[in-house]
Amino acid sequence: MKGIISRNTIDKIATLMLWILSGAVLFLPIYIIWYILTNGAGVVNLSFLLESPRLSGAEGGIFPAIVGTLALVTVAILTAVPLGMGAAIYLTSYAPDNAFIRLINFSVEILAGTPSVVIGLFGYAFLVIYLGFGFSILAGGLSLMFMILPWTVRASEEAIKRVSKELSEGSLALGATRWQTIRHVVIPSAMPGITTGVILGIGKAIGETAVIMYTAGSSLLLPRSIFDPVRALPYHLYILASEGISEKMSYGTAVVLLGMILVINLLVVALQHHFGINK
Repeated sequence: MKGIISRNTIDKIATLMLWILSGAVLFLPIYIIWYILTNGAGVVNLSFLLESPRLSGAEGGIFPAIVGTLALVTVAILTAVPLGMGAAIYLTSYAPDNAFIRLINFSVEILAGTPSVVIGLFGYAFLVIYLGFGFSILAGGLSLMFMILPWTVRASEEAIKRVSKELSEGSLALGATRWQTIRHVVIPSAMPGITTGVILGIGKAIGETAVIMYTAGSSLLLPRSIFDPVRALPYHLYILASEGISEKMSYGTAVVLLGMILVINLLVVALQHHFGINK
C-alpha cells in the first residue's frame, strides 16, 4: 500500500484539503456579511439612524437603541479598564507566587468562561434588585463590565509581561521606585497591547444580548441619566426578529450592529499597524 500513493501525491492532497478548509473559513463570514447587507442595506439611511422607533420598532429608526448601546459600553469601559489594569499590574509586579494569587488567576479564568446569561441573571439579582439600581444604564453597564473584565486583565497582563526587563531594571537602577517605574516606563510601553485588548472587549460587549436583557430594560425612549432604562441594539434586533415585528427593520438593525463591530475590528488593526510602525 505504501507504494500505491507517493509522498508527493499525499502532500498535494493534504495541501488541497488545507486550502479547502481555509477557503471555508474565509467564505462563511463573507457570506454572512453579504446576506445581511443584501437584506438590510436598503433600510439604512439617515432617518433610520437618527429617528426614534414607532409602532414598537416596525417603523421609524433606531437612534435610542444606538444611544443606549454606546451608553452601556461607556459605563462598562469606565469601570472595567481601571479594575482590569490595576489587577494586571498587581499580578505581574507585586503579587507573590502563593495559593491566593493562583486563586485570583483561576477566578479570572472562571469569569471569562461564565455564560452571559448567568452573568445577566447575577446582574438582575444583585444590581437590579438587591442594590436597587433597577433596569438602567448603570446596572446594564456594570453587568457588561463583568464580561469585559477578564479580557482587560489578561490583555494587560500579557502586554506588561512583554515589556523588556532591561527597561524596568534600568529605571530602578537610576533610583526610581517600583511604582514610578510602572507608571512612567512599564504602562506606556504596554499601552498598545492594553488598548487592543480593551477594544476587543468593547466588540464583545456590543454584541451581548442576554446580559442587557436582564439588567438594562427595554425602553425605546432616549435616556436622561444612567438610572434610566434603555434598549441596546442586540436586544432591539432580538425583539424585532423573535416577535415578528418587522423583518426588514431587524435586518437594518443587524447592518448597523455589524458596522459598529467592523469599525471596532478595523480600529484594532489600525492601532496594531500604527504601533508596529512606530515601535
